Parts: sequence; C-alpha cells; structure tokens
Amino acid sequence: MKEQRGIRRKFPVRMQKKLVFLFMVLVLAFIALVGRLYWIVRENENGYQKQVLSQQRYDSATIPYRRGDIVDAKGTKLAVSEKVYNLVIDSKVMLSKDASGVEKYLEPTLEALGSCFADLNMTELRQYITGHPDSSWYVPLKRLTYDQIGDFQMLQAEENSLIRGVWFEEEYMRMYPNGSLAADVIGFSRSDNQGLYGLEEYYNDVLNGTTGREYGYLNDDSALERTIKPAVDGYTVHSTIDVNVQSIVEKYLLDFNEQYKNKAHEGNGAENVGCVIMEVNTGKVLAMASYPTFDLNDSRNTDALIGSNKYVQEDKENGYYEIKKTGTIINEAVLAEMTEDEIYVNLNNLWKNFCITNTYEPGSTIKPFTVAAALECGAITGNEHYTCNGSLEIGGHTIHCHNVWGDGDVTVEKAIESSCNVALMKIGQQMGKEEFARFQEIFNFGLKTNVDLAGEARTASLMFPVDQMGPADLATNTFGQNFNVTMIQMISGFCSLINGGNYYEPHMVDKITNANGATIENIEPRVLKQTVSESTSALIRQYCKAVVVGANGTGKTARPAGYVIGGKTGTAQTLPRGNKEYVVSFMGFAPVDDPQIAIYVVVDRANAERQDDAKYATRIVRNILTEVLPYLNIFMTEELSDDERKELEEKQLEITNMYTRKPEDDALENLEGDSANEGENIGEPTGEEGTGEGGSEEELQQPKWMSFPVDPGTGYRVDPETGKKYDADTGDAIEEGLDAMGSDIPSNPNIVNPPED
Repeated sequence: MKEQRGIRRKFPVRMQKKLVFLFMVLVLAFIALVGRLYWIVRENENGYQKQVLSQQRYDSATIPYRRGDIVDAKGTKLAVSEKVYNLVIDSKVMLSKDASGVEKYLEPTLEALGSCFADLNMTELRQYITGHPDSSWYVPLKRLTYDQIGDFQMLQAEENSLIRGVWFEEEYMRMYPNGSLAADVIGFSRSDNQGLYGLEEYYNDVLNGTTGREYGYLNDDSALERTIKPAVDGYTVHSTIDVNVQSIVEKYLLDFNEQYKNKAHEGNGAENVGCVIMEVNTGKVLAMASYPTFDLNDSRNTDALIGSNKYVQEDKENGYYEIKKTGTIINEAVLAEMTEDEIYVNLNNLWKNFCITNTYEPGSTIKPFTVAAALECGAITGNEHYTCNGSLEIGGHTIHCHNVWGDGDVTVEKAIESSCNVALMKIGQQMGKEEFARFQEIFNFGLKTNVDLAGEARTASLMFPVDQMGPADLATNTFGQNFNVTMIQMISGFCSLINGGNYYEPHMVDKITNANGATIENIEPRVLKQTVSESTSALIRQYCKAVVVGANGTGKTARPAGYVIGGKTGTAQTLPRGNKEYVVSFMGFAPVDDPQIAIYVVVDRANAERQDDAKYATRIVRNILTEVLPYLNIFMTEELSDDERKELEEKQLEITNMYTRKPEDDALENLEGDSANEGENIGEPTGEEGTGEGGSEEELQQPKWMSFPVDPGTGYRVDPETGKKYDADTGDAIEEGLDAMGSDIPSNPNIVNPPED
C-alpha cells in the first residue's frame, strides 16, 4: 500500500496542468483547421467542382438518340440515321508516365493511329499533342464508320497494349439512301438534328428523340459503378410517297430538262417544272417533284445551281428584304464570282419546294372551277349556248379570246373543251363577282391547304378583293388571270371537283411508329368540306373528258395509250405583261369514269423560242401516266392501236434494259407527230392559245389567217388588208404590250412581284 501511494505522488499538480494545456492546444488547432477548410471550400467551391467534373469525363457521358427514319408508303427508307464515331485524342493521358516515370505511350499510340487512319495528318497531330500536353479533348477525325475504327480498336484491346489516350465518341449522321429522290418532300437536317424544309422540318419534333446519360460513381468499397439512363430514339414517319411513282415522275422531269436545256438560251429546260400526283378519294400525295433539284446528301453542292437564274437579296429601308431574279443564268464563270451570301440566297431558292411555295397565275386550268361554281350556284344549267366572235367588250376594255377569229356557237362543254375565254367571261357575268369570290374561298384559293410540309405559301394577298373587283377584273379572273395560286391548292381543289365534291386535306404522312414498330398515330384521310354536288362533279368530269377526246380538245396529247382520261390545259403569262414568258400546265385525272388519281404538271417558262405551248406539259403527263397507271393496277379502258402497241413494247424494252431514253429517240414524240387527230402539224387550227392543238381540217374549216403570206423577215403571217401580224403556226395575233389573253387591261395591283417570287 505504501508503494502504491508512492507512485501516485510521482504526478504532481503541475504536470496535470501541462497535460490539460496541451489538450486545449490540440482542440484549438483542430478548430482552426476545420475553420480553414470551411473557408477554402466556401471561397473556391466552383473551381473545385469544375476539377471534379473534369476528372469524371469518363464516368459521366451523354448517350445520343437516333433520329427517326422517313420511309415511303411501302417501307422503303428515304431518310435514315446511322451511328458514326468521332476520334477523340487525350494528350494528357497519352503523354503520361508509367510507375517508373518513363513516357512510353506516345509513340505506340501514334504508330497505331497512322497505320489505321490514312486521312489523319500525323505531323499536325503530333504537333498538337506535344504543344497541348494538358488537353483532354481534341477531335481530328469525325463521322467515322464502325468498319473504319475496327482495326484500331483491335490493336487497342490487345494484351499489354501501350495505346493510351484515344477513345471514340458516338453520334448519328443523317443519310439519304436515294440521293436526290423526293428532295423537295423530304428536306434535310443539320448535324444538330434540326430539320430544314419538307418532312424533316414539319415533323422535326416527332423525328427527334431524347438524349440519354451514363453516370459513374464510387460505391462504399471505392469501386466504380455505373447508372445508365438510356436514350429514347425518335419516331419513324411513314410518308404517302410511293418511291416507284416518284422515280417515274422524276425521270420524265429530268428528260424534259435534258431535251430543252440550252435550246433557246443558256440554262435549264425551264425555270421550274413541277408535278404532283394525288389520290382523288383520300388526298394522299403519291409523288411530288420539281426540277431543278439537289442531292440531299450534299445539299450545299453549288453544281446544282448551274443552269438556274441567279437571284439576289435587296435590303429595304424598313428592315425587310426582297429576293429578286437578275436574269443572269448561273454558269461556272458566274458561280466563281458569286459571294458566299449570294450562293446561300440561291441555295435557299433551290431548296424550296416549287409545288407548295411558288405562286403563279393558273390560266385556263381554272375554267372547270368557274363553270362548277356557276352550275352550283344556279347561274347556269349546263345547257346554255354562247357566241364567241374572238373578243368581248367589258368595262371599257376589249378582252380577246385566245382564238382571235372566234369559236362561233359555244356550249358550256365546248367552252371547256376548246378553252373559250369569251364563253367563260359571259358565264362570269351571269354569276356575279360576289358568287365568284365566294366559290374561290370554297375551293380554298387564297388559303393554305395545310399540307404537312414546311414552307407552304399563303396566297390571300394575291387574290383580287371582291370589293375592288370591276367587270373587267371579274372577266379575267374567270379564265385564270389576275390572281395567283400554288400547285397544291390547284390539285387539291381539282380532286374535289371530280370526286363528288369532297375536299380532302392533302397529306404526305399516313402513319407514325416508334423504334419498335408500334403504331403511335394513324393519320386518316380528312374531308374538310363539300365544294360541289355530285351532279356538278359528274358534269365537270364530262367536260374535262372532252378536253382530251373532243374534236376541238386542247389536251389530246396528254392521253396515254390504252386509257381515256380527263383534264384541262392552262397557259398564263408572267409579269410584267407582254414579256412573252409563260407558265403552261395540264391538270388531269384517270380513269375518266372512275377517277383514282389526279396529276398536275406545270412548266414555268420553258427554254424555247415560244413558251406558250401546252404540249410541254401534256407530253410529260402522257409519259408519266403511261408507266404509273399500270403500276397502280389501274386497268386500260381502250383497245390499243398498232402504233400504241408498238410504242408500249418499245417503252417496256427500255425499262427492262434500264435504258435511259434520249429525247430525240422518244417514241412518244414520233407517235404524236404522226397522229392526225392531235393537230400538231403546221397550219392546223388552234385550240387554246399556244397549244397548237385543235380539230383536223375535215372537222374545222381552214381559218382565214392561213392564207396570209409569211413575212420572211419576221416569220409572221401578215394580213394584206390591215397589216396585222399573226403567228405562222397557230394564228395568234402578235400585239406587243398585251397580256396573256390579248387583253389591254392592267394587272391585279395586289400582285406586285413575278410569280417566282
């Protein structure tokens, strides 16, 4: 006990105080350290967060979605997204040293890169790596395919590989398997998945998906674990376009261009050529195309501009701008001198869809609409007769018929068949401007059709206001002058005229599916309104049939072998009046007794000495329907003649041999030139202005103008008594300063720009 008491005495009070003091110092030091750490974190929080995030580059990554496909009505892919890879170089890792402090990854990695990627500039790559030792992100090559990176990945995966600091970032690249096919309809998309033009733009939100994410984190055992939020791919858009029908249409638009380019002047075969084929009873668009066109996989290739008119942008004082045509044809020399801004303006003009964005005066294709409106409102019964003496005095103006000699006694049917302006003007007088304007709106002129494509033009400002419409204005409106339309407006309204009066909303897509093929949405045909009655529709079909098969029909050359079709030709002058530049067209349907499809072809200022010839359009229609109708299982309605049978055999041989015909070998042209019924021989009477079509000499008396002598200096026939000049082939009066129909009245003041603007 004494010994134990002695031990306790060895720790005096002074020693205990020292221990307490030391403890307090340690506590204060710990508090100071905590305070200092708190201050550092508070003052430098953002910087530390950036460092942490930068160190997690490989642990947290974006997973790209796949943009949905665009397919045709039968599933053929029109637009797809394929996975591609970007080569990413991490200089910091590549220059890092091993445990022994030796830098041994650079040379093996560069050697592997050089052997696997021939397009890689190894000198520049080495300079970048050594000049940026702290860089973790450098992309020397983009959009490589899986096959292109496969060999490198095998070397990288080998045991004891010294390849470091290289990885591949995944993304998707938009591709168009058919190049320029249906370019106007499809449109294209940028690298950021933003659709431009066509279906790509209109259905952009449907085609785009949702980006995914891969997260990396350390668990309780300090092991790296990953959490993946998968990307959601975009939906697939099923268009109504039939690739085979589209291909046929584009083939003959290209043929037309090859036949007429550089013919009267340098440049394409026409300013524009457009075609739309639509199902009459659904509003589905089976084909829509125009020329010139472009390659969707190389949309900025300026070679596509060669042969087109050059456009320039003129800035206005109010901040707006106007795109104007210069009249200069783009060739290689002109293209070389164009600025980047000028090239972009012209590419934008090329990318637009002529069938829905460009406006023009419809000409005589509007006549069935005028007659249908008059029948429907009770202004006429269809049994009327009119006398045409070649012109009509209205509102203090003399407005001429295309046939300056007059058509004589004209029935309502013959007014459509021979395209008599005088009869249409008289029908317009019976109807009145209020009823005429009311039916223009019923037929949807001046309004958008709401077709599911980006860029449709609204033409409300290009219509003649009823409160400003005088007698002469009404008269010219009845035959398609002084107001503007688009192709999609015309064919949509025309389908309602011939299908019993049902106006279907035109549409380009009938179904949307997800990545697994499940249907997300069905887009059914949608009837918007009733335009005319069934009885009126039946009469319009009858009148349009006469245009193709009647003695004085202006559309004979549109009839394909073995079929009777209906339709209407159109000729309209562009602005300014008297420039001798014309838009010609044909709008038809087949078969005539049970319409299944409608077709509309517009040729905008053909590259020819004389542009006002509707055969530019009717021949394209005939060529297209000759192939499209059998493909669509629409059976022939007529017996074939020997010439027609021979023609079809030759065409079938061309298709079988995948032979692209040359214009000079076109069997159809030979057939048309030999056909007495089509009235294409020089000196035959004309139907519509500039069509060169009419009845045979047995059916019509030779007109007076054919006896006039031809002036060798001008090539015109000259009336010895009056000195007036007439076209030697068609008999049209040559009068400078007159508008498309020989009228001396001014143009619609609302139409301030040429149709192409």
